[in-house]
Amino acid sequence: MHRPRRPHRHRGALLAAACSAVVAAHAQPATDLPAVSVTARVESAPAFDLPASIDVIALDGTSTRAQATLSEALGSVPGVLARERQNLAQDTQLSIRGFGARATFGVRGVRLYADGIPATMPDGQGQLSHFALAAAERVEVMRGPFSALYGSSSGGVVQLWSADGTDETQAVLRATGARYGNRAASARLLGEAGGTGYHLAAARFETDGFREHGAARRDSLNLKLHRELDGDGRLELVGNFLDAPDAQDPLGLNRAQLREEPRQATPQALQYDTRKSVRQGQLGVNWSQPLGGSTRLRVSAHGGQREVGQYLAVPVAAQASPLSAGGVVDLDGSYGGADLRLAWTPGDGAFELTVGTSAELQAQQRRGYENFVGDRLGVRGRLRRDQDDRVHGFDQYAQAWWRLAPRWSLQAGARYSQVRFRSQDRYVTATNPDDSGRAGYSEFTPVAGLVFAPAVDLRVYLSAGRGFETPTFNELAYRTDGQGGLAFDLRPAVSDNLELGLKWRGDGGRLVQAALFRADTDDELAVARNSGGRSSYRNVGQAQRQGAEVSARLPLAEAWSLDLAATWLDARFREGFCSGSCATPADAVPAGARIPGLPRRHGWLRLQYAGPAWELAAEASAVSALVADDRGTAVAPGHGLLGLEAARAFPVRDGRLRAFARLDNLLDRAHVGSVIVNEANGRYYEPGPGRSLLVGLEWRP
Repeated sequence: MHRPRRPHRHRGALLAAACSAVVAAHAQPATDLPAVSVTARVESAPAFDLPASIDVIALDGTSTRAQATLSEALGSVPGVLARERQNLAQDTQLSIRGFGARATFGVRGVRLYADGIPATMPDGQGQLSHFALAAAERVEVMRGPFSALYGSSSGGVVQLWSADGTDETQAVLRATGARYGNRAASARLLGEAGGTGYHLAAARFETDGFREHGAARRDSLNLKLHRELDGDGRLELVGNFLDAPDAQDPLGLNRAQLREEPRQATPQALQYDTRKSVRQGQLGVNWSQPLGGSTRLRVSAHGGQREVGQYLAVPVAAQASPLSAGGVVDLDGSYGGADLRLAWTPGDGAFELTVGTSAELQAQQRRGYENFVGDRLGVRGRLRRDQDDRVHGFDQYAQAWWRLAPRWSLQAGARYSQVRFRSQDRYVTATNPDDSGRAGYSEFTPVAGLVFAPAVDLRVYLSAGRGFETPTFNELAYRTDGQGGLAFDLRPAVSDNLELGLKWRGDGGRLVQAALFRADTDDELAVARNSGGRSSYRNVGQAQRQGAEVSARLPLAEAWSLDLAATWLDARFREGFCSGSCATPADAVPAGARIPGLPRRHGWLRLQYAGPAWELAAEASAVSALVADDRGTAVAPGHGLLGLEAARAFPVRDGRLRAFARLDNLLDRAHVGSVIVNEANGRYYEPGPGRSLLVGLEWRP
C-alpha cells in the first residue's frame, strides 16, 4: 500500500471546512439558480458560480474542419494543449496544465468521458480516438483541483456529449477533402420513435499522411437512445464502435532528418513496417430517477472490448535476450464498471449534497511476439510474452455545494480511491522466470473552494485539493533495467493543487476568465527510456507546475467577435536525478530542469464574422519552444501558425447546403507539431504539416 512522503497538510482543514459549512447551509435563504454544465456534477448552481475552471465548447454545425480529431475543438481552451502528431497510430497528445505531457501514445493524467461513460480505463489510460465527433453536440473541459473528484489520474477532465434525438426526423450529411489525401465523411440520423429518441452517427476518416508511411483509416459508429420516464426520470443507452486497422507509424525524426526532409519516415519505420491496429466496442447505460421531492438517484454502467495490435521497430539483436518481450504487442482486453450516486437538494435550492461509489474492472491479455521470421522483418514471429493483467478500482466520494450568504458560496468534497494491479505470467521458461506480481495503491483526495461575488457579473474564487496518478499498465509493462515482468516498483504521483480564479460576464455574451494555478507533486512519473515505440518509466522525486491562463469571448460589433486564450506554464523538476546510468556527469538532471514536452507559453486568437449568408474567420496560434529530454539538450523551436476560413449557406429544397473552405498554415511554416519525450535514439521530433487547403459540403434540414 502506497504512502506518500508529504504529510496530508490540507486534509484536516478541508474536512473541517466541509463539516462546518454543511451545518450552516440549512439556515440560508432560498435562491433560484439555473442548471449547470454536467461536468461539475452540481445541479443547483451554474458553472459561473463554481470555484473551478470549466469551459463548454459548442459543436453547433459551424465547423470548417474535418471533424476527425478532438484537438480541432480544444484550441480555444486555456491550459489545454492538444497536439496532432500526424500519426494516427499514436493518437493526439493531450495535456492539461502540464499533466499528461509524458504520454508517448494515448492519453494519461487526464480523465475522459463520452456521454457520461468513462473513456479512460481503470488504470488511467485513455484514447481520444474513442470519441465520436460526428455525433458530438458539445465538449466540456474542467481544470484545477476539483478534477480530483473524478478519481485517480485526473489532472483535468474532458467530456464529450452527443445530441439528443429530435421530434422530427433529421438527417445530416457531411464530406471534406484536404491536402495529403485527407478525406472525411459522416452521416447523422436523429429522430423519435414510440417515445424513444435516437441519434445514429457514422463517420470515416482516411489519410495518405503528411509524412511517408503515415497512411491510416478510422471508422466509427455511435448510437444514442433516450427515453423520458414517469416521475421526471430518464434512461439513456449509448453504444459505439471504432475500427482503425493498420495505421502506419512513421516514428520520430532526429535533428538532421528534420532539417533534411520533414516529410520522410524514419528508415526503421519502413524496415519493420511499424503500424498499429485498434478495434473497440462499448455499451453503456445512464439512468436518472427522482426518489422524492429532494433526492435523485443516478446510476451508470458500461462494458466493452478493446483489441490492439502494434508492430514496433525493436531491432532483432535486442530480442536475443531471453527476457525480451519481442517487437510485436498484442493486447486483447475487456473492461467495465458502474457508478451510483445520490444527490440531495432541499427545496430552498441553497444546498446540494452528492454521495456515490464506483467500481471498475479491466482484464487484459498481453502477448509479445518477435517482429521477424527468419530474414523477413515486420511480421509476427515466435511468442515471447504471455500474461494476464487485471486492474480493479473501487472509489467512494462525496461533494457538497451551498450558498453561505448572498455573496458567498462554498463547494467541498473528497474521494477515496483504491486501485489494484495484478499480473499472472504464463510465459515461463528455464531462462525466463515467473514474473507474476501485484501492486495496490490508495489515496484520500479532499478538495474545497470558496466563491465571492463582489458584483452580479463578477466572481472571485480560491480552491485547493489533492490528486494522485497511478502508473498505467503500459507504463508498468517494461522495466528500466531491461528485466522481464512488470515495473511494480513504480509509485503513484501525488499532487497538492491550488487555484485562484476570476470570472466576469457582460452584455452580448461577453465573458472573461483568468486563473493562477500551482501543483506540487511528489514521486513524479517520468519517461526513463523511449525506443522503437516502447517506453519505460520511473519516479523522479518532486516536481512543480505553476502558471496563469486567461480566455475571453468579446463581441466587437454586429456579426463580429473576437475569441482568445493564452497560457503561461512553468513546469520543473524540483529534485535532481540521473537520466541514465549515472556513469558520467552528463547523465545528471539538475534540480530546476524543465519538464519535457511542455512549452512555457501558448496562445490562440480568432476573429470571426457571422453574417446572414457568409461566415469568415482568421485564426492564429502560437507555441513557444519546448525541451524534448530531461537534460534539456534537445529543443523543438517555437512557432506561430495562421489560418483562414470561409463558409456560405445556400437554401435548397427541404434543407440547407453549406459549403466551406479552410486554409491552414497560411505562411507554410516548417514546424514541429509534437515531440517524443526522451526518445533513446534522438528521434524526438514529429513535424507538423505544411500549407493545406480543406474544402467541404454539409447538408442538413
